[in-house]
Amino acid sequence: MKHPLIQTLKSLRGNPRACVFTEPMWGLSMNLCLPYASVFMLALGLTDLQIGVTASIYMFSQTIFSLLSGIITDKLGRRLTTAVFDFIAWSIPCLIWACAEGFWFFAVAALFNGAMKVTTVSWDCLLIEDAEKDMITRIYSWIIICGNLSALFAPISSILVSRMTLVPAVRILYINAFVVMTLKLFILYFRSKETKQGAIRVRETSGQSVFALLPGYKDVIRQMFKSHGILFSVTVSALVEIVAMVNLTFWQIIASKRVGAPDQWLPLFPMLRSVIAIVFFFTIISRINQSNLKLPFIAGYSSAFTGCLILILLPRGAIGYIGLIISLIFDSLGSAILATLRESIVALQADRRERSRIMALLHTFVMLVSAPFGYIAGLLSEHSRTLPFALNMVLLLAGAVIALVYFRKERII
Repeated sequence: MKHPLIQTLKSLRGNPRACVFTEPMWGLSMNLCLPYASVFMLALGLTDLQIGVTASIYMFSQTIFSLLSGIITDKLGRRLTTAVFDFIAWSIPCLIWACAEGFWFFAVAALFNGAMKVTTVSWDCLLIEDAEKDMITRIYSWIIICGNLSALFAPISSILVSRMTLVPAVRILYINAFVVMTLKLFILYFRSKETKQGAIRVRETSGQSVFALLPGYKDVIRQMFKSHGILFSVTVSALVEIVAMVNLTFWQIIASKRVGAPDQWLPLFPMLRSVIAIVFFFTIISRINQSNLKLPFIAGYSSAFTGCLILILLPRGAIGYIGLIISLIFDSLGSAILATLRESIVALQADRRERSRIMALLHTFVMLVSAPFGYIAGLLSEHSRTLPFALNMVLLLAGAVIALVYFRKERII
C-alpha cells in the first residue's frame, strides 16, 4: 500500500508543486543562520532584554504588514506579491544582519523582516487556492517536512563556526542566505502562475487605492466574528505563534548558557529536531483525519508542554545534553502537529472568495496579541532563562482547554 504522503507528492501539479519543490531551499539559506540568531546577537553585545525587544519590533512590523497583506495580495496578485515581498522581507534583512554591529541593525532588520506577513498570505493563497480541498492537510505536511529536511544542512554552519568562530561565520551564512533566498523567489515566480481567484481579485481591485479598499474589511470582520471556526483559528494561531517565537528566540540561549552546549553544537539540535519531526510525519501525523481534529490538538499541546517541562528542569553538563534530546523529541512531535493543524484549520475555515482578506485580518489579530510577548519573554529571561518556557507551558495548557471546549460542539468540516 502506498504511503498517503508519497501519493500526495506525486500528484502535485501547478502552483502547489512549485511551492513545495522550492521550499527545501530554506535549508541552504535561512536555516543555516537561525540556530545562531540569538547567540549572534549576544556576541555583538545585545542583552536578553534587547533581544526580546527586537522580537517585539518584529511582531509589531508583522502586525502592520498583516493588516495590509490582503489588500496588497489582491491588488498585485498572489504570484507578484510573493516575489516582491520575499525580497523585502528576506533578501534585504539578510544583508543587514550580515553587516550588523549592534541593537539598531537588528531593530531595522526586524522592521523589514516583518514584511514576511504579506507573503504569508500571498504564498498560502498561491499554494492552496487551486489545490483540491481534501489534499490541504497533506500539502501543509509536505511544506513542514521540506522545512525540516532543509535543517539537515545544519552541519555546514557548525563546521564553519568551529573553523572561523561565531561572528565571522554567521556573517558569511547571512550573505549566503541573501543569495539563495533571492534565487528561490525567482525560481518560484517563473515556475508558478496566478491563481484563478487571484486573477479575479486583481480585476476587481483594479483602479482602487489601498485606502479605498480598507473599509471592505468591515464586512469581513463581521463574517469572522460570526464564525466559531474562524475565532478558534485565531486563538490557535496566536498561541502557536507565541510559543514558536519564544522557542525560536530563547531555545539556543538556554541550551548554550544554561546547559553549556558549545556554539558549534547548536545547529545539530535543530537538525535532530527535524529528523525526529520527519519520522513523526510519516508515522503519526500523516494519519490525522481532517474531519476529526480534537485528539490531534490535545496530543500536540500535551507533547509540546512535556518538552517545555523537561527543558526547564535540565541541569548543566552531560545529563543536560541527554535531557535536551528528550525534550526535543516531545517538542518536535508537539510542534509538528500544531504547525500542521494551525495552517490546515485556517485554510479549511476561510471563505475561498475572501481568503486573502480573512487571512490578512487573522494574521493581524494574531500579531496584535503576540507582539508584547517578545518583550515579556525577554524580561522573564533576564530573571531566569527557564521562565520563558514556563510561560509557554501556561499558554499550551490554555490551548488544550480551549480545544476541549471548542470540540464539544464543533467539527472542522
